[in-house]
Amino acid sequence: MSSGGEIDLDGALFQEPAGYFPPEPAATFVEHKLLSGQTIQLRLVGQHPLWGHRLWNGGQAISKYLQQHGESEIRNTNVLELGAGAGLCGLVAAILGAQNVVITDYPDEDLISNLRHNIASCALIPPPASNISALGYLWGYPADPLLSKLITVPSAPNSEEPLGFDLLLLADLLFNHSEHPALVSTVQSTLKRTSKSKALVFFTPYTPRLLEKDMAFFALAVDAGFEVRKIWEEVLDAVMFEKDPGVSSGAIWFSEL
Repeated sequence: MSSGGEIDLDGALFQEPAGYFPPEPAATFVEHKLLSGQTIQLRLVGQHPLWGHRLWNGGQAISKYLQQHGESEIRNTNVLELGAGAGLCGLVAAILGAQNVVITDYPDEDLISNLRHNIASCALIPPPASNISALGYLWGYPADPLLSKLITVPSAPNSEEPLGFDLLLLADLLFNHSEHPALVSTVQSTLKRTSKSKALVFFTPYTPRLLEKDMAFFALAVDAGFEVRKIWEEVLDAVMFEKDPGVSSGAIWFSEL
């Protein structure tokens, strides 16, 4: 009690007792097997509201697709991965010989430090490993921090080589329906404007009853001037979230902008 007769709680009224909150979930580790038989070990954050604690079907499918179809397109290119989670797609692009890879996700310290851990611990990336980096980035914001990471080949005199990435990788991002306009805007501001440049959009309708809302992304992309081509669809043996009502199987959709 204070000298004036008032009770002095020293802030204890708003202080939870020790052990009141459950401990933060620990990081987990998963292995992704490449078609070569080699494996990539990925660390996943213990828990995250943006779902960075999971290795998603779309990321694993993009890895397989790049190995089967994309090596000739990846070598010596600038590659940007958006919404990377654990960074699997960008790591595979680097392993396949991309000249430069920028892996991005929401600018959260846990997510970005975990991406940098996975880059540093991947022994399959050929030197120089300095040509792969992780950055925090919010879709729709100015792309200057991303474009500053480009590695460009000197152009012929008086040529006007467009600035941008040769290949964008988007794996399982379309469930975030409210962010579609910002995502399309980012694709517009980062993809190089050439006939060979492309964005690969792979997604799984984890909530199939909302598939129409997932697909609305492609209508926005067309309105923004992109050509959209569906290149592959794979039916999965089981869904990732078994509690989704009325669903017994899933699928992965692959499209190219």
